[in-house]
Amino acid sequence: MTARQLAAILQVSESTVHRLARKGRIPSIRITPRITRFHLRSVSEALDGSKRSRRHGGDEAEDTAQLSLPNLFT
Repeated sequence: MTARQLAAILQVSESTVHRLARKGRIPSIRITPRITRFHLRSVSEALDGSKRSRRHGGDEAEDTAQLSLPNLFT
């Protein structure tokens, strides 16, 4: 899926999606230097995993709960 589509699902801006991908917080596939694609299930797992790791000793200020995708695949 595109950054625009993912941003709409996560309810964040496209620039936030690109920033998360650049920092390695969400997985992405670079097709060309200008085209990046995202796999929704992989992004969901990455965000849920980062949220869990922060709860166990991470910085509370960096919690990404608003980016999780609860019950999307159930």
